[in-house]
Amino acid sequence: MENHLQEFTFNNIHVRHAIDCKPDDSTYEMHIHTSCEIFYFVSGRVEYLVEGSEYPLERGSVMIMRPAEAHRPKILADKLYERYTINFPLSAADSIDPERIFMKPFLDRALGTDNLYLSSDFDGISIEKCFKQICCCNDKYTAAVKIQLFLMSILDAIRTAHINRTGSEYPAKQTRAMHILKYINEHLYEKLSVSMLAKHFFISTSQFNRIFRNATGSSPWEYITLKRLTAAKEKISNGTHITKACEECGFDDYSVFYRAYVKYFGRSPKQDNN
Repeated sequence: MENHLQEFTFNNIHVRHAIDCKPDDSTYEMHIHTSCEIFYFVSGRVEYLVEGSEYPLERGSVMIMRPAEAHRPKILADKLYERYTINFPLSAADSIDPERIFMKPFLDRALGTDNLYLSSDFDGISIEKCFKQICCCNDKYTAAVKIQLFLMSILDAIRTAHINRTGSEYPAKQTRAMHILKYINEHLYEKLSVSMLAKHFFISTSQFNRIFRNATGSSPWEYITLKRLTAAKEKISNGTHITKACEECGFDDYSVFYRAYVKYFGRSPKQDNN
């Protein structure tokens, strides 16, 4: 079987079905979205890394990520890797859920915690069937209707599982990287440097860099920059003046901020300043 990819987009909701026959871990980089993500695991030998936390996956595992939550798959073997993802803004269900009750599993938790759900958490609904219903559509109109319909079904299932499993979550493996990333996020807009961070955790800069890259697939400064850019984009989209968002998110030099913004998002800050 060759690599396979299906993608559907409707009103900032993006659905993706992907199969990689011989996945290479080096090609899966850390990424940060301005949207929420639901990831459904079908097959492969994969762990999922979220903000330094490590989650082992089994068939039917569901991972949820909220905006600005850094994550990436960690490929453990080059076995066929199949998954579905759906990305959507926090506002996706506002027309029927203005209080964002269905967003609580995404928002009411610390970064990198309580991200994993297993198939046994979902009673009476198959998440995989929901994704398959979307991906079997032959026309854009039907796909658009089904994306909205099944997104709400999946969100309802996750919310129910979230309520019912209180006290029986699946904790991620605790790592030093998890504590490092927690500290960075708590001080994200302050003056930061690798040497300062390494000193804070009583390790060498080379060891710090190695721990960080193993956990995230990126360098510390790439992570910090993407986090700050994502936060700035959210502020700008909500009407904050561009230069103010730049300053509030830890950028001292506007030209550096502007170039990084365009490079990462493929558009200027002004284009997002509604």
